Amino acid sequence: MSKRLVQAEFNVERDPERCIQCQVCVRQCSNQVHAYDAESDQVTCDEASCVGCQRCATLCPTNALTIKKAPPEFAPDNNWTSDVIQNIYRQAETGGVLLSAMGNDTAKVSWWDNILLNASQVTNPSIDPLREPMELTTFLGAKPNAVELNFDDQGGPSLATKLAPQLVLSTPIMFSAMSYGAISYNAFESLARAAGQYGTFANSGEGGLHKDFWPHGPNMIVQVASGRFGVDIDYLKVAAAVEIKIGQGAKPGIGGHLPGEKVDERISQTRMIPVGSDAISPAPHHDIYSIEDLRQLIYSLKEATRYQKPISVKIAAVHNVAAIASGIVRAGADIVAIDGYKGGTGAAPTMIRNNVGIPIEFALAAVDDRLRQEGIRNQASVVACGGFRSSADVVKAIALGADAVYIGTAALVALGCHLCQKCYTGKCNWGIATQDPYLTRRLNPEIGARRLVNLLRGWSHEIKEMMGGMGINAIESLRGNREHLRGVGLSDRELSILGIKAAGE
Repeated sequence: MSKRLVQAEFNVERDPERCIQCQVCVRQCSNQVHAYDAESDQVTCDEASCVGCQRCATLCPTNALTIKKAPPEFAPDNNWTSDVIQNIYRQAETGGVLLSAMGNDTAKVSWWDNILLNASQVTNPSIDPLREPMELTTFLGAKPNAVELNFDDQGGPSLATKLAPQLVLSTPIMFSAMSYGAISYNAFESLARAAGQYGTFANSGEGGLHKDFWPHGPNMIVQVASGRFGVDIDYLKVAAAVEIKIGQGAKPGIGGHLPGEKVDERISQTRMIPVGSDAISPAPHHDIYSIEDLRQLIYSLKEATRYQKPISVKIAAVHNVAAIASGIVRAGADIVAIDGYKGGTGAAPTMIRNNVGIPIEFALAAVDDRLRQEGIRNQASVVACGGFRSSADVVKAIALGADAVYIGTAALVALGCHLCQKCYTGKCNWGIATQDPYLTRRLNPEIGARRLVNLLRGWSHEIKEMMGGMGINAIESLRGNREHLRGVGLSDRELSILGIKAAGE
């Protein structure tokens, strides 16, 4: 007799006095947790299938449902926790690789929470952003070492130095790479619309750009990844910038996989692969085995786009990230994007997500330091990504050395994501990480774009408030200004790597 040892992750509590058997929960749950028994005229629950997405509880008209994390039924043990035991049970039953999604949920420290911001007081007056102009405009791209000016007959200046192509952001926040396939058509459209409406950029991810989204090209960054999905000359020309994806924070050193059952007609057209075939990204680019090889690809893309678009290179935050970033800048990249340890994804092996890479805080500080020491910091912009949760995280990252940040999970949460971390199943009840037409329709892209614009607006207002409190009226004055940061509860070694002082110094 075989016994299933894996326990239900969530308890589904139904109040029989409130439940009116309307079956909303039955219709809304893609995991088939709820079922209607006509004979007894009762709705029953299969708790083992619940992923904790809260869709049923949110839409229940009588508030009859409560979804709670199931308490562990194991003896307390700090080493052999319930999660560890359950994972071993799962692999013993399936022989498969454990998968996770939506960033890292382990209890490791978030160093942003141990960094505090400075504020102006008597000797350096603060600035009121409601009454004085605050500049958040951000330029991403290579900057010259010096500029020359021309002056007309009236003494009016004009720029004589030819600048490299720049991305111009109204706020130092962009939407990170999430491909159509990993997320739904409506989720992708929401991101693309919001980027255009607020004057920033969304990233296509490694799955190409469907022609329906080409009108959003002026606010899109497209990727050239190891699988080269969807890459052709028109794809490169339609976008504002091109990003070579080497790695990502949730799974450094490995490739990606979109199952064939998700590859419908539209995704087939987007990725340029047959309907129903798996989209497997190799771990390495098979034409990149050195910085010299990377330089060839960077300049091939610059040639293809007639030197009119910035070329970015995205890497995962790893232990020699500073040296790698230096090589990338010297290879001709205009932007270096660094994705940290807590970065999100649609699917990643759990053990890799939890144990490979380093936090973005340390990677960012190391890269900024190295580029400054080598005198090449102006030759490329640095974009940080991986677990940014609030405007305060953004401000701290810029003070630590970033030019701008990518947000991914925060953007999906704004669309309604409840972080059930089961994106890889394709059964997202909120219409975000799914290709099921019935589920996708649950996300209205017009409403989604409005929510994302509201998020950007709210964060931008808060950034201005924090800058004003520091006595700073332009984002340029904050960039790399670590004197505005102080550490709390950090070791001397951590403070040294971050390049900040302890609180009170």
